[in-house]
Amino acid sequence: MEFTNSLIKGKLIKRYKRFFADVEVNNKVVTAHCPNTGSMLGLLKKGNDAWVSKADDPKRKLKYTLEMIKSNQKIVGVNTHRANRIVEHGLKNKLFKEFSSIKKIKPEFKYSDDTRFDFLCDDKLIEVKNVTLNRKRDIAEFPDAITTRGSKHLKKLVESINEGYKPYVLFLVQIQDVSKFRIAKDIDSDYYNNFIDAYKKGLNFIAYRCKLNSKEIVIEKKIQIIHD
Repeated sequence: MEFTNSLIKGKLIKRYKRFFADVEVNNKVVTAHCPNTGSMLGLLKKGNDAWVSKADDPKRKLKYTLEMIKSNQKIVGVNTHRANRIVEHGLKNKLFKEFSSIKKIKPEFKYSDDTRFDFLCDDKLIEVKNVTLNRKRDIAEFPDAITTRGSKHLKKLVESINEGYKPYVLFLVQIQDVSKFRIAKDIDSDYYNNFIDAYKKGLNFIAYRCKLNSKEIVIEKKIQIIHD
């Protein structure tokens, strides 16, 4: 997925009220929209390198959007709104070996009255989880806060197996240069327990790492999932 225009590099000052972030760009402080409503644990240290995009839409109140932050020498994609676009680009360009033979891609598939999944690809249901947590050098983790919605998705995906679907959770790791992924069970033990239960019942879990720079974010490679 290519950015419309190259991102602008600055320094993070602070993120506040969940949806706002102050970033110093070219010796001027701009307020950027922060599309990540999660905790962004480990990413919000003042002075971290940060990249923003600039919108040309005159109707937009905030002209900038926070896109990436560098933490612990790794660039991390924090714009959760881009996750599905990155995955859709990967699906169309056959960058996932699990989905290389699919014929149809249907985004925002309505599974039931109260549940939508990110993609239906032939008979494969795909729910995307954006991963930004990196507490140990080589390991990405999810979630970065308690996610009751995530646990609900796991249960619904398991339910779909009996209806003939082949369900997947795709952990989209927007963190440079990690080689492993695991569930952060100390942050959300319920999600971890549901993850283990769903795995035993046949739900497929895969994790793919992205390549990130100021011009694009694209699927790079599959990484190992640690189940302990």
